[in-house]
Amino acid sequence: MQFQQLQYFVAVAETRHFTRAADLVHVAQPSLSQQIKALERELGADLFLRARGNITLTDAGEALLPLARRILADADTARHEVQELVQLRSGRVRLGATPSLCTGLLPDVLRAFHDRYPGIRLLIEEGGSHDLVRELARGALDLALVVLPLPSPSPALTTVEVLREDLVVVSSPDSPAPGQGRRTVQVADLEGERLVMFRHGYDLRELTVAACRSAGFEPDFAVEGGEMDAVLGFVRAGLGVAVVPRMVAARAGRGLRVTPLAAPGMHRTIALAHRSDVAPPRAARELQRMLFER
Repeated sequence: MQFQQLQYFVAVAETRHFTRAADLVHVAQPSLSQQIKALERELGADLFLRARGNITLTDAGEALLPLARRILADADTARHEVQELVQLRSGRVRLGATPSLCTGLLPDVLRAFHDRYPGIRLLIEEGGSHDLVRELARGALDLALVVLPLPSPSPALTTVEVLREDLVVVSSPDSPAPGQGRRTVQVADLEGERLVMFRHGYDLRELTVAACRSAGFEPDFAVEGGEMDAVLGFVRAGLGVAVVPRMVAARAGRGLRVTPLAAPGMHRTIALAHRSDVAPPRAARELQRMLFER
């Protein structure tokens, strides 16, 4: 008994017509008929009662049909499972993330993922949440780590919260400490401080400016327009202070003074986003799982 014969048998049983069944499985009708006859010889029983314009199942055919369907379904499942495993040995994951997350959250997770699945290529795109949402929507990314709330919420995306991260103030040890050297500072203590500020469209810029305005003052920029590495470099050089994620400050190494913000402080919510209408590939789902288990 051959797998192909079972496919042909099920096609005839469902269409009750040899020609339509042949079209369904993309084979010539004489070949399909020959394979059905060979299956009947193998089983020692007729599977169909053949009358002009009327094809019906025999008792043997009725008994075989659910078994054949189950065999075909199991074969499809086996093929799918093998393909899923193959995807974890090769292929790619296209992940978008804000620059601060590339600096703070991702290095350890990506190292663990690469150690477990060395055959998977990791393609990382840095950008602001707005840009990453647009790239997800057009299918250029599998997953994206974005800051909530999204600048333009999209019903076509699914977002799941990954973490809620504290923001801290970083400054140069060679400059006066913000808040007159207290162990924690309020956002209001940043009034009068020169801020090193991120470029427009950067999530941390909007967060910081909004917090300063809520505290009743307009922030004073010493330098603006940089990405994360540039901002940290300018702070080390003593050009001003900056508000950055705690994880970034922890990884920044020497040359920075880190001062926590007193309650209620400043926070940001990080979420993992993907398209709602398309399931991420297996490798991307595995990276997603590792992000949640970090």
